[in-house]
Amino acid sequence: MGRIGKIAAHMVLAFTAMLLAQALTAGVETFTASNLALSALADAALFAAAALLVEILFRVERSPWRFFAASDGLRLARSAALSVLTFALIARLLDVRQPGGLRTLAAAFLLLTAMLAGLRIVRRALHEKVLLDALTRLRPAPASPALPRLLIVGSANEAEAFLRTPAALGERYAPVGVLTPEARERGDELGGVCVLGAVDEFDAVMAQLRDGGLQPSALLFLTDGPLSAFGAERLGRLKSEGVRLLRRQGALVDMAGGASLRELSLEELLSRAPVRLDPAPIRALVAGKRVLVTGAGGSIGSELARQIAASGPARLILLDAAEANLFHIDRELGEAWPQLPRQDVLCDVRDAARLDLVFAAEKPDLVFHAAALKHVTLVENHPCEGVRTNVLGSRNVAAAAKACGAAHLALISTDKAVAPASVMGATKRVAEAVVRQFANGGESNTRVSVVRFGNVLGSAGSVVPIFQHQIARGGPVTLTDAEVERYFMTIPEAVQLVLRAVALSAGDAEPPTGVLTLEMGEPVKIIDLARRMIELQGLVPDKDIEIKITGLRPGEKLTEALVDVNETARPKAEGVTEATPLTPLPPIPAKALAALEAAALAGDEAVVRERLFALVEGLRTVSPAKAPGAGKTAAARTRA
Repeated sequence: MGRIGKIAAHMVLAFTAMLLAQALTAGVETFTASNLALSALADAALFAAAALLVEILFRVERSPWRFFAASDGLRLARSAALSVLTFALIARLLDVRQPGGLRTLAAAFLLLTAMLAGLRIVRRALHEKVLLDALTRLRPAPASPALPRLLIVGSANEAEAFLRTPAALGERYAPVGVLTPEARERGDELGGVCVLGAVDEFDAVMAQLRDGGLQPSALLFLTDGPLSAFGAERLGRLKSEGVRLLRRQGALVDMAGGASLRELSLEELLSRAPVRLDPAPIRALVAGKRVLVTGAGGSIGSELARQIAASGPARLILLDAAEANLFHIDRELGEAWPQLPRQDVLCDVRDAARLDLVFAAEKPDLVFHAAALKHVTLVENHPCEGVRTNVLGSRNVAAAAKACGAAHLALISTDKAVAPASVMGATKRVAEAVVRQFANGGESNTRVSVVRFGNVLGSAGSVVPIFQHQIARGGPVTLTDAEVERYFMTIPEAVQLVLRAVALSAGDAEPPTGVLTLEMGEPVKIIDLARRMIELQGLVPDKDIEIKITGLRPGEKLTEALVDVNETARPKAEGVTEATPLTPLPPIPAKALAALEAAALAGDEAVVRERLFALVEGLRTVSPAKAPGAGKTAAARTRA
């Protein structure tokens, strides 16, 4: 409802209230005399005019109705109504008559409701020390000159809820205004803070605040959406001017003080709109289960551990070969979820005998295999190590999971496994096939899921940390080709989708026949990513920081795909697609895998490459009749 509508509604309520009050005090018979009725109407009209004057002076209509605590008001009204009904029943049983009859009961209901509400309002106002200010102030409270000023960006619902929370900002910031997505909300007052305009009017609002000497020291983004609407250049300019870009630490504000607000991460500034999923299937997958995560100290593994810990597992086993990484994630989880039973295991997935002992002792229900070597260039230069970790390590984990009777094994794969041009991509493609073979045959009912997705902002293998370092030292920012493009998502979003995909697979009646792929949105050109990162530092690309093209490296492709030539994609759920082979995949012969293992252990890089890519070609074969159509499902351009 608009402002005029609210004022009109308030006047109608005032007019009605006066008529009712006269009827209750003087009696309904008063209105039988025409002169008295006209007088009552005139009094009511005068009362409505007085209410209009108050509206104009105090701008009561600026407080949106939808933010009134309706549940509290209804509970008070219910209590008053029950009190009146109980009184009426007792009076009837005792044959006690009260003057006025139902009119007295109605007046008692209204007055009791008003007093119950008023008592609580005054108590809360005294508690928050705002009673005198609320009664005497005509305009929104000015920002305290002693505190840094804060401009809030978000929907009216989010802003009002944040401002209504006691001590939400502590003694750190004084809010000067709110920007919302809706221009019609301009002028509304949320918790004593004015809506200054719409998000689209950001520049104009900032100029207005500067002119008025109210330049904000920080921006708080309450929305979870992407910040691309603000533009990297604008955000970079704000950062260079010393304006802090903030978000809440979590869904709830920390009442104790300091941890409620945090700086925006670079990944959040670069990311697209995240996929929002129902967390219920993930909780159903994990809650009450014994869960083991390999590579638990890595970028993906550690976020898997966090989200799994938040879903209430019976026990969480953290397995990693990197001592420092394992120590940090174990300590973090212990601080965040001190009651969660957990176990840290220092173990290399290459050590099959050690894995068997760990799995036999812990007996995990769910296994998430995230341990891998994933730097394309390093694995290209050390193919034997890539095979030993990515292929043979995955085989060891799958064998141990099956031997201990795990219900589900999930392998974290990569888009580089599609039409692989690098050793790293080839090892992950063979690993996909190897672990899926452990889902077939034998007495074990272990279900195997493979989840394939693209680059993750902020992960160990991402270009973002490299670009950050190059920008910090003054450039140049180096990339291999201006046409290189990749899919990107943030680590929390990728892990959320992984868990959702595995939950879907676990709930299916039949085991998955294909590879689960995550919706990555549109690919991003790496050169555009580099430009945005430079702009986010308040610098100008190719002027302040040079962008240098170095040429494609061995094994690097211009583009990546999530579906190969011998696979067809079909939607499985929101954010998740299944890439199903057009024809059943041929099993990897035990002799072929043994020969690859022997070459890797012997350090024969040439033989490892030859046998590895021979296995990949076998996994990518497609019948002549199927090939033309399948080729349209994946376009992976490779430059030699």
